[in-house]
Amino acid sequence: MQWGAATVCAMASEPIALRDMGSFHVGGRTVQISGEPVRELVLSPGGMPLRFDPNGPHQVEAMYVQYFLPRHRKGKYPLLLWHGGGLTGVTYETTPDGRDGWLNMFVRKGWDIYVSDAVERGRSGFAPPSAWPDAPVFLPKQNPFERFRIGAGAGSWSADPAQMKVLPGNQFPVDAYDNFMKQVVPRWLSTDDAIIAAYRALLDKVGPSVVLCHSQGCGFAFRLAQARPEFFKALIAIEPAVAGDIDQAGRLSGVPTLIVYGDFIEGDARWPTMRQFGLDYAQAMRAAGGAVDVVNLPEIGIKGNSHMLMMDKNNAEIADFIQQWLSEKGLVVRQAQSTMPTANNASRSSPRKRLSR
Repeated sequence: MQWGAATVCAMASEPIALRDMGSFHVGGRTVQISGEPVRELVLSPGGMPLRFDPNGPHQVEAMYVQYFLPRHRKGKYPLLLWHGGGLTGVTYETTPDGRDGWLNMFVRKGWDIYVSDAVERGRSGFAPPSAWPDAPVFLPKQNPFERFRIGAGAGSWSADPAQMKVLPGNQFPVDAYDNFMKQVVPRWLSTDDAIIAAYRALLDKVGPSVVLCHSQGCGFAFRLAQARPEFFKALIAIEPAVAGDIDQAGRLSGVPTLIVYGDFIEGDARWPTMRQFGLDYAQAMRAAGGAVDVVNLPEIGIKGNSHMLMMDKNNAEIADFIQQWLSEKGLVVRQAQSTMPTANNASRSSPRKRLSR
């Protein structure tokens, strides 16, 4: 794959024309809670007391999904955006400093977009402690700054912005770092199976798709691609923190795969090893006859990227690179597809239309 000087899409000021948008929940299960004390609560100041009994059935582990369907569809399949650990689908929305995120960019490029909040994140809701027995993990402000290759490792964050030690040439919008931290959410360590089940339900609902994942989310994507390769028309892994089961990498032999890494990895304490996980998995895919491209962005002239590539100042350049790769794989039509449901494309019409049939 050849990549020269980027031609960044200059459409950001144009209105986004949609044929539909909306949201839904998928997956989940019912758990039975018993043995909890009954309490009297006042839910609002000055309100009437309420006898509250938490025992009984609880609906948990459903996943929230938003969809944005452009008027003129150019992607041959839906594009699913899966976020990383401690984050939500906001990862792909407006950047912390107010620029277009990849959600907007790929809708403008003509993709049907489905962006989700994984189980136990954001609008997907939470479960009683007895359903998720471990305690949630909360990130202090310095953690992503030092761990996501924004700052120069341990001790690089400071409450005084003038004392922050930012990696030279880093593309993350550091002035908006506090805005980024406002979207960080707690995560649990016992919910992986529930997350996998919800993503499986999403694939069942939407059908064969292109999956673009980030960090922790890539582990779920690789595992599901191993189990259900027919649902993955392509897999784009943005800085996977983990890969799949290397012994099952051959299951992806028919899934075009792109693995992308940013900058500053060699000088980091953890990321050389984490990148090696992805490289080893890619090699196992190739050995089984798979088609996988591993791209280190600095090697193709795209420099300065943190772990949060989709938020970095050059996020449009990287989105164009991904779009070019998708086009080369034959997943982008030359002209916009008809958006009127027909016998051939009804399955990719609005989710609410599919539900109503």
